[in-house]
Formats: sequence, C-alpha cells, structure tokens
Amino acid sequence: MAKSKLWRFSALFAGASLLLAACGSSSDATDTDEPNGTSDETGEVTESVEIGITQIAEHPSLDAARDGFKDALLDAGYTEDTVSFDEQNAQGEMATATSIASKFAADDVDLVLAIATPAAQATAQAIFDKPIVFTAVTEPEEAELVDSWDAPGGNVTGTSDLNPVEEQIELITEILPDAQNVGVIYSSGEVNSEVQVQLAREASEELGLELKEVTVSAAAEVSQAAESIKDVDAIYVPTDNTVVDALESVIQVTEDEGILLIVGEGDSVERGGVATFGLNYYELGYQTGKMAARILLEGEDPAEMPVETQEVMQLIVNEAAADRMGITLPDDFLDKADELVTE
Repeated sequence: MAKSKLWRFSALFAGASLLLAACGSSSDATDTDEPNGTSDETGEVTESVEIGITQIAEHPSLDAARDGFKDALLDAGYTEDTVSFDEQNAQGEMATATSIASKFAADDVDLVLAIATPAAQATAQAIFDKPIVFTAVTEPEEAELVDSWDAPGGNVTGTSDLNPVEEQIELITEILPDAQNVGVIYSSGEVNSEVQVQLAREASEELGLELKEVTVSAAAEVSQAAESIKDVDAIYVPTDNTVVDALESVIQVTEDEGILLIVGEGDSVERGGVATFGLNYYELGYQTGKMAARILLEGEDPAEMPVETQEVMQLIVNEAAADRMGITLPDDFLDKADELVTE
C-alpha cells in the first residue's frame, strides 16, 4: 500500500502544481552570502544567531513542526548558548501576525521561521533583507510567497504540507463502501484550505460522492458549521488552521451523530479523528530546520532553494474514535495501518 500511495501522491502533487495559477513575488536580496556560524573541532557552532518564530495559532500539528525545527538546528551543531529563539504566537489573529513580523524586522533577527500560510504571508510582507523559511504552508506559490516551487526567487523558501487529498477522501469509501456524501468544513480566508477543498471536489466527483461544503471565518463558528451538515455519511477536515484549532467541536458532533470523521494529519487522528493518510508535522518541521541550517551555516541562498515536501506518508487510524462514532473498521483496513491509535 505505501508504495502505491506514495506514487499516487506524487502524481497528485505534480498535477496540483500545474493547475494552480502562478503568482509572482519579489524581494530584496538577503544577506546570506556568508555563513553566520563556524564550527569548532567538536562540530558545535561557535557563533551565535537569533531566530524569530512566528506561529499563526496553537495546536498540536503546528507545535510539532516548531519543535522539529528547533531540534534540527540543535542537531546541526547549535547549542543553547549559540542559538536563541524568539517564539511568538498570533493566536489566530492576522493583525497580531503582522505585528510579530514588524517586531522581528525591527529586532533584526538572523532568520525567521513562519509556521502556516497567514504567518508566512505577514512575515514576507515585512522582511526583505533576512532569510525566511516557512513550514505548514500548502501552496506557497498561490499564496504569493515564492515565484515558483523550484525557484523561489526571493528571501523566502521552506516546506509545504500539501496533503494527498484524493487518498484521504478515498479512506471514506474504504471504510464505508455505501457512503453517498461527505461534508467538508474549512476557512474561506485560508488559501491553503481553498486548494485542498478544490482537490476534495475533484476526488469526490471521481468517487461518486456528493460534497457538501461549509465555511467558517473563526474557530467559534466551527461547532455550528458541523451541526449544519450532520446529515452526511462522513466529514472531512483538511489541514485548515481555523477548523483544526476547534477540532473538538467537530468530534463532538460526529460522535453524537455517528458520522465518520476523516482528517488531514496525524495529530488530528490522535485528538479523535478516525483516520488520515498524511504527513508527520514534527518531521516536516525538522526538514525545515535542516534547510535553515544550510542557509545559516553554508550560506545557501533561499532564492535558489526549491520548496520541499515530505516524502514519507503514513496511514494513521484511531480505532477507539471509530468505536465512539459507531463505525466498524474493516479488518483489512486495520491491517494496512502504519500506526494505530487505541485511546
């Protein structure tokens, strides 16, 4: 299963990149021509750097990406004495994300990690002379963060969390072969969500499923949104920052109504979604940290560093969550799981 799924994800990813309209961006040259750190004989970095971390909201996936990023820099030779992190969280507010970006620009930090699309957009609009790496951004070109995936062209690059949406929607028919419809809840203000929902539309049509869409503009609206589509066989929640922030509201409705809940990433499965086929956000953040280390220690130019994606996908299943929703998971489906959550 893993090999065929990975091949299909690569095809989906390539197709999505070709279909999405190109959006240009421009920025001044970054000061990354010279490495910021040197190593001693032990491999430890001897010159200090300050890194700003801006995160659009607090939830397990984004937190895991942040932790992976920090660990990668420590593994690259930085120590607590040579790297400092100024960690800021916008708590879902774009105005706050903009203020954080302005603060980092004024503080003249050496590099910024921007976690999720809104945080990355705010940072890219404020900082032009320092390197910015992003993670948990679904479509950086569509979000006008880079000129293209292969050649970012400015001071911004990073890792994408573009999901294998088609395979995730297929999980519905694997678990419920007679399913006729699926609801999707997303924030219409997030570019990353719009991309995923378009892919969900295409996948649902191919599978003969009716897709019922409902949008929200704030986490407080998620519960009502879930209630409004409780007549469906399944609900799909993509990697939408606003909805995932209030995922428990969706879980409550699916458990009360006996609706299958398919989610966009592993942390949401652990919180109570039934299944996902997707990526590991800690590993994605770690991969981003390795990119940052190459910029800081080797002098690589973000303009010439292609946006990266995580190559290894996993089928993660929460059997206990399925039980609470009254869903019986087929034995062959459980046998294919890479990770089983039992609580």
